[in-house]
Amino acid sequence: MSQRKILVTSALPYANGPLHMGHLVEYIQTDIWVRFQKLSGNKCTYVCADDAHGTAISLHAEKQGITPEESVARINVERVKDFGEFHVEFDNYHSTHSEENRQLSESIYLALKEKGHIASRNIVQAYDPEKNMFLADRYIKGECPKCGAKDQYGDNCEACGATYSPAELKNARSAISGATPIEKESEHFFFKLSDFDGFLKEWTRSGTISDEIANKLAEWLDTGLQDWDISRDAPYFGFEIPGEPGKYFYVWLDAPIGYMAAFENLCARRDDLDFDDYWKKDSQCEVHHFIGKDIVNFHCLFWPAMLHGANYRTPTRVNVHGYLTVNGEKMSKSRGTFITARTYLEHLDPEYLRYYYAAKLSSRIDDLDLNTDDFIQRVNSDLVGKVVNIASRNAGFIKKRFDSTLSATDIAPALTAEFQAAASRISDCYEGRDFGKAMREIMALADKANAWIDEVKPWVVAKQEGKDQELHDICSTGINLFRLLMIYLKPVLPAMAEKAEAFLNVEPLTWQDSQHILTDHGVNNFTPLMTRVESDKVAAMIEASKEVLAKMSEAAKETEKEAASSSQWLEKEPVADEITFDDFAKVDLRIAKIVNAEHVEGAGKLLRLTLDIGEDKPRNVFAGIKSAYAPEALVGKHTVMVANLAPRKMKFGVSEGMVLAAGPGGKELWILEPHEGAQPGMRVM
Repeated sequence: MSQRKILVTSALPYANGPLHMGHLVEYIQTDIWVRFQKLSGNKCTYVCADDAHGTAISLHAEKQGITPEESVARINVERVKDFGEFHVEFDNYHSTHSEENRQLSESIYLALKEKGHIASRNIVQAYDPEKNMFLADRYIKGECPKCGAKDQYGDNCEACGATYSPAELKNARSAISGATPIEKESEHFFFKLSDFDGFLKEWTRSGTISDEIANKLAEWLDTGLQDWDISRDAPYFGFEIPGEPGKYFYVWLDAPIGYMAAFENLCARRDDLDFDDYWKKDSQCEVHHFIGKDIVNFHCLFWPAMLHGANYRTPTRVNVHGYLTVNGEKMSKSRGTFITARTYLEHLDPEYLRYYYAAKLSSRIDDLDLNTDDFIQRVNSDLVGKVVNIASRNAGFIKKRFDSTLSATDIAPALTAEFQAAASRISDCYEGRDFGKAMREIMALADKANAWIDEVKPWVVAKQEGKDQELHDICSTGINLFRLLMIYLKPVLPAMAEKAEAFLNVEPLTWQDSQHILTDHGVNNFTPLMTRVESDKVAAMIEASKEVLAKMSEAAKETEKEAASSSQWLEKEPVADEITFDDFAKVDLRIAKIVNAEHVEGAGKLLRLTLDIGEDKPRNVFAGIKSAYAPEALVGKHTVMVANLAPRKMKFGVSEGMVLAAGPGGKELWILEPHEGAQPGMRVM
């Protein structure tokens, strides 16, 4: 069989926050498939990049008080570290904010424009007059026009499920500044997706995607494809459209082109890779995308149409997976099941998770549930109790009795042959992304190996005179069976496989190595390859993931520093270390809804909050939390405030209360957020 040339990508993670367990489903799945291809002797190249453009990136950077470029660079450092420790091995991890991506995005756009696939027309959009920017639907909030529910987004109501346009919202406001949006006209550029109707109907049924996905996309195709808005107005963090000052490519245009850009960046550093070999129209190389089911329309309609229209090849295969749930429910911060990659790594071995995901993944688009009890039991039973156990039951005898050398005889040739014959079945499972079935096949073999060892009882044979050769052959066969299992598990457990290779005293194992065994071969000392999952460490991980606030800290401390010159408040004596219960009972803690938040001109750390606590008019409070929050991130939240604190005159105005917050300070400062169902004015008991 000739060597396949394969380019593989995962969806680009958005550069506005840390990786979490849901993200890792995709990257671990992709990495396993890539490692299998490389293990099988194929030339497989895996690239990815930070998805670095868009309004959300700008807002995230603004919250931190840095530029978007600085924010993206910081996140990139964290990303690369997290991926590396989970053994996700990219050949190149790049960024969509790169010169390669700029040039490719421009050239593809211009090619589409030249062929008549780009149109322009004026559209009317909501506009924030304070931030001087157009607002996407998700940045507009108001009351549902159908049921009247408050704090609903500009496209659908979470309370009654109604869909509508932002213009229909009652009392609409910008979620960024709190200002009332106005309507404003602007020229936008559109990709004429309808030009590719016939092509897409054929492409979606070509075997490139599953029938399940093709059937879903048929709903779009049968109702008629609409032109796709590919432009955004300044201010916008992204690439300016050639010849159109103040107009930028919408993030979803340049994001998939980022796959090509990351590969082109790698080609410039590798003599064995040629960009055109993989992306030209008639390429014989393969391109495989791994994505989540939420972005199918972008990858299976817009993306292939863009490529086809610009005279590039289209993907060989788009592989789609479902979502992650934890203990049967969506990930939850309050339950501690919204677990970041870093929190996991601080408590548990990453290969536990790699194996568990592999055991649960199939070629279907089913959601994957991480059940913590099942996680502990499965890893301990399969990896420690079955696979590692085979080596540990035999390695000691090989070292002590036979000078760490395997015998020349396979004492169970039929069992060994069965293990070797399984290579093709397991290979097919890996190739088809049916990892769960592959793990079941491997563990069934491990069960047979352990059953055989129980039957021949090397610990009994070791005590019998004249049975040294038999003992030697039994233990050597056991080690060889373990070696075959490690070959089959190597795509999933690369670190454990590396330890096994060191013990076996062999070069890095390949898939083809499954067709021979080690005889008359010296091995090294055996050390534990994996320890059991400890339930208390899983519990500690869950606990660490909860937003547990150790103690309250008054955000007003920062406020006091800011306003020392004019506030009589600061001239009072420090609060005593202890107060009586009667003193504490005087404090009136109320639920407050943040109806508006804004910067304070001339203040480096203050935000001005407008709070609704159920009174006739809202309260005005200054809070020293600017280092941790952008104003738009606070609007609509419920928090806790001290409602009976006497008003204090400050140089920026009068503060009519105090918002409670907790944390060590700086960026790690959190307003106390009661359950969203709380009503303004409710007392906190």
